[in-house]
Amino acid sequence: MNATVPYIPDNAPFPPAQRAWLNGLLAGMFSSAPQPVAETKQSRRIAVLYASQSGTAEGLARKLAKDLKAQGYAPAVSTLVGYTPAALAAETCALILASTYGDGDAPDGVQPFYEQLCLEHFPRMEKLFFAVFALGDRHYEHFCKFGYDLDAKLAALGANRLANCIECDVDVDEPFAQWKDTLLPRLKEDSLFQGPEASAARKTKSAQAAETASDPQPAVAHAFTRESPLLAPLVEKRSLTHTASTKSTLHLAFSIEGTGISYEVGDACGVIPSNDPNLVAEILQKLRFNGNEQVPSTKMGTTTLHDALTHQLQITRLNCKIVRGYATRGNRRQLLDLLLPEHQANLENYIYGRGLIDLLIEHPGVIDDPAELVVLLPKLAPRLYSISSSPAAHAGQIHATVAVVRFTSHNRDRGGVCSTLFADRTSIDDRLPIYIQPNKKFKLPLNPNEPMIMIGPGTGIAPFRGFLHERRVLGHKGRNWLFFGERSAATDYLYREEFEAMRADGHLTRLDTAFSRDCGHKVYVQDRMLEHAPQLWSWLQDGASIYVCGDATRMAKDVHATLCRIVEEQGAMPAQAAGEYVDTLKESHRYHRDVY
Repeated sequence: MNATVPYIPDNAPFPPAQRAWLNGLLAGMFSSAPQPVAETKQSRRIAVLYASQSGTAEGLARKLAKDLKAQGYAPAVSTLVGYTPAALAAETCALILASTYGDGDAPDGVQPFYEQLCLEHFPRMEKLFFAVFALGDRHYEHFCKFGYDLDAKLAALGANRLANCIECDVDVDEPFAQWKDTLLPRLKEDSLFQGPEASAARKTKSAQAAETASDPQPAVAHAFTRESPLLAPLVEKRSLTHTASTKSTLHLAFSIEGTGISYEVGDACGVIPSNDPNLVAEILQKLRFNGNEQVPSTKMGTTTLHDALTHQLQITRLNCKIVRGYATRGNRRQLLDLLLPEHQANLENYIYGRGLIDLLIEHPGVIDDPAELVVLLPKLAPRLYSISSSPAAHAGQIHATVAVVRFTSHNRDRGGVCSTLFADRTSIDDRLPIYIQPNKKFKLPLNPNEPMIMIGPGTGIAPFRGFLHERRVLGHKGRNWLFFGERSAATDYLYREEFEAMRADGHLTRLDTAFSRDCGHKVYVQDRMLEHAPQLWSWLQDGASIYVCGDATRMAKDVHATLCRIVEEQGAMPAQAAGEYVDTLKESHRYHRDVY
């Protein structure tokens, strides 16, 4: 007799997201019971787990599951949010794609899983075979730390490593392919699925029900992706900062009318950039190449060197791999000395603020074959910008709020690849390749009457502009409180007229600003939070969700510490209890961060 997987009915008094989560939990619990399903080679279950912040790890997990299914396995995809180490210990084989977030942390919602895994009394996992693919961003000090920590912890618990942990930066395709090429042959070894572990295959049917209930695949809204972007015309470009400002921030609008592309507030707009043609010309001149030389291209087999340097390769920043390859090819002793472990600090100082052109000027005569240069350089990665519009209020358009990066380093004027493309090399009606990067963890509250507290200094204001316009058009009645910070109100108050009009008509219940250069001492958004701590605590007690967007290096940490302090002081709690309260806000989807 076949048992029925228990579930929460549609008419139960739960929001859709909570009902889906509960259904996943019930299905997962039900799958622990032995099921009378005969094991076959085709039914061999493989857990494909992901810890994702922006959606990249989730996308790769689904690609991996598709490949596994094509080879006759039964992949079960699941997020680590709400997942338990006990469920992992019950698996035979688990392939984990783990992003590192912020200062070496697990993504939002995954930390409880990792903390439980690290408890001293947690059982051994000798029956588990596993592999970890670590995603990160080399701009951060603790690059891929969570992935490596997870890999080491599972090995320490006795789990069997199928393949070494492989790391990747924002350019994921090549490392991911390398990881799969190592991993897939190992999965064909019958020993992985023999013995007591074979009971995991009997869970396939109910576990797939758990996947469907707890982690449904989003409907495909359009065909435009990072690999196949939309060429969208720029229909608006204006400065949000005064000419007297020390900074430059742009408002951009792209037309998507009639394309079928769609997005939700909180999502990001991915832009495929191109390098400054003047810098490309200077590099070619230093190398004494004409740019018409044919070189390998991952996109089209071969292309010209000029095209590769303009559209495909990262040329504005150095990393250890570039310096090592260049120094080895040219046997440049000065660079090789920097690569010694004891000179790590000197290497980091050298790399900071330099690009390929600096190597060519300071150490000429190394590259004599264009193909060598292509192998040496990483791929040019897309840039992601939080969307600052609302599909309900700005039909047919996508808006972005972009800070133009310019600086001088080692006697050269330099700039951000994509922001200077917008500022200097793009005009109205020019078409740029864009796509949507969903951000399912940074969305409006499900309850339209729920209060919102939004903290977004600088360009971190972008998603909150979209949130506020969306709530207005949809008629949401929840109160809205915005904290915004910048250098000076006179020169850097982004979207001032819009926000002050919203405050005047009551849509923006509270608006608190912090302009760090406008008074004798610097004032930041976290200072404004402390000034209004009793009111902020009252909003939290009323069920408000809190959102933070912007700089991860300092701002997000300071805001988090301030939030914990407010909870401790206003709630009259010990520090540990205040931290647990804030963790509870995260777990109940009332504390959201989109930081970079």
